[in-house]
Amino acid sequence: MNALDLAVIVVYLVTVAWIGLRLSGKQKSSSDYFVGEGRMPWWTVCFSVVATETSVLTVISIPGGAYTDQAFGNVELAIGYIIGRTVVAIVLIPLYKRGGFVSAYQYLELRFGRYLQGVAAVTFVFTRLLAEGVRLFASAIPIKLLLSELGLDFGYDAIIVALTLLTVVYTYLGGIKAVIWTDALQMGLYLTGALIAICVLTGHVGASGWSDALHAGKFRVFDTDFGLAHILTSTFALPTAIIGGAIFAMASHGSDQLIVQRILATRSLRDSQKAMIGSGIFVAIQFAAFSLVGVLLWSYNGGKTAKELGLASADSLYPNFILHGLPVVVSGLLVAGILGAAMGSLSSALNSMANSTVADIIRSFSRRTLADHTLLRLARVMTLVWAALMALFAMGFSATTGNVYLTALTIAGYTYGALLGAFLLGRLVARANQFDAIVAFIATVIVMTFVVRVVKIDVTVAGKVVEKGIAAQWLVPIGVLVTLIVGGIASLFHPASAPDEPEPVAAVA
Repeated sequence: MNALDLAVIVVYLVTVAWIGLRLSGKQKSSSDYFVGEGRMPWWTVCFSVVATETSVLTVISIPGGAYTDQAFGNVELAIGYIIGRTVVAIVLIPLYKRGGFVSAYQYLELRFGRYLQGVAAVTFVFTRLLAEGVRLFASAIPIKLLLSELGLDFGYDAIIVALTLLTVVYTYLGGIKAVIWTDALQMGLYLTGALIAICVLTGHVGASGWSDALHAGKFRVFDTDFGLAHILTSTFALPTAIIGGAIFAMASHGSDQLIVQRILATRSLRDSQKAMIGSGIFVAIQFAAFSLVGVLLWSYNGGKTAKELGLASADSLYPNFILHGLPVVVSGLLVAGILGAAMGSLSSALNSMANSTVADIIRSFSRRTLADHTLLRLARVMTLVWAALMALFAMGFSATTGNVYLTALTIAGYTYGALLGAFLLGRLVARANQFDAIVAFIATVIVMTFVVRVVKIDVTVAGKVVEKGIAAQWLVPIGVLVTLIVGGIASLFHPASAPDEPEPVAAVA
C-alpha cells in the first residue's frame, strides 16, 4: 500500500461528492429534499436501498463470518428477506403511496394520532443513532489499517470525525437525490471490488482451493439443525433465517423510515414495489459474493484463524487481504469501495433522521403551520445536528467487540417489533385507539429490553455448555406479538370506535 492508493481514494471521494451534487440539483422544497418530489427511477432507488443496508458491517463481517463458521448462511437469510420484502411491497407500500407520505410514521398520525407518531419517530431516531454508531465505528477499522500502512497513526475517533465530515457535505446540500445517486454509484464499486477479490483469490488457490473448501463444508447454505435451543439462538438456523428473517425484513423495510423514505421517492406504486422486491434479490447476490470472498480467503490462508494470522478478529480478514494481497491502485479502489459502503449507509441515515425529525416531530407538534422554506432550512440544520451526534455515538462504540454485523441486528431488536407491531395493530385491531397503541408500544420496548439483556438459553457448543441470547431475527416477531396482545387487550376496556383511514396529505407542509 502506498501513496498512489491513497491518491485513488481521495479522487474517488471528491468525485462521488461532485457527482451526487450535480445529479441532485438545487433543492427548492422540503419534499424535494426528502423524497425527490417522488420522481426518482426505481432502479436507482433499488440500488440505494441495498447500499443503505449494506454498510461496512456487510463488507467486512460477512466475509469474516463465512471464513469462520457461517459458510453461506447469509444467503439462506436473504431468502427470508426476499419473502419479507415481498409482503411489504404488497401490504404496506400501497398504503404509503396512496397517502402521499414522506414518512412512514405519518400513517400512525392519521390512524392513531400525533402522539404515537412522535413516539415512533423518537424511537426511530435514537435506535438509528445506536445502530449507525456501530456501523460508523466499523467503517474506521479498514481505514485505520490503511493509514497504518502509510505510516500514519490516527485513532478511531479522528477517523470517525473525518468520515462524517466528508459524508455530510453532499447530504446537507443535495438531500435524498444526492444520497440515492451516490448510493447507486457506491454499490457498483464495492460489488465490483468483491468480484475483483474473487478473481484474484481464485488465481491464488486454484481448483484445489475450491475443492478443499467444498470438503470442509464451507459452501453450506442451509443449517438443518432443528434443535429447539439452536433454532432460538442461531441466526442461521433454517426456521430462524426464513421465518424470523422474513418478519425482520417486514420491520426493517416496512416500518423503518431509513428504508421507507427511499421507496417513497419513486414515481409510482409499481416502481416502489419493483424497487423493494428487487433490493431483496440484489442483497442475496451480494451476500453470496461476500460469502465467497470469505470462503476463498479461508483456502488462501490455509484455514488459519485470525489470531494465527496476527489479526484482532475475523472482521479484519478482508481488509487485511485488500491491503496486502492486491496490486497497487486495485487495492486503493477496493478500500474506496469500503468507504463507499460506509458513506452510503451514513448519508442515508442522516437524511432519514432529519426527515423524521422535521416531518414527524417538528411539523406535527408545531402550534402554527410552518412555511416550506422553513421546513427545508430545518431539515438541513437537523442533518448537521444528527451528524454531530452520530460521530459521538460512534466514538462510544469504539470498545465494541465481536461481530459488529450481529451487534447492529441486536440493537434493532429492541424497537423493531414495537414499530412493526404499531402498524399491524392499526390494520388488524379496529377498536384500538391511540392510548392502546402507546401503551402497547412502551410495554413492548420494556419487554424486549428484558428479552435482549436478560433472557439466555443454554446451548452446547464444541462439547461445552454456553449461554446465548435469543437470535436477532426472533426479536421482531416476539415484539410484534407483545404489541398486538397488549394493544388488543387494552382496546377491550373502552367502547369501539371507527378508526380514521389515511387520506392523501400534503408532502410535508
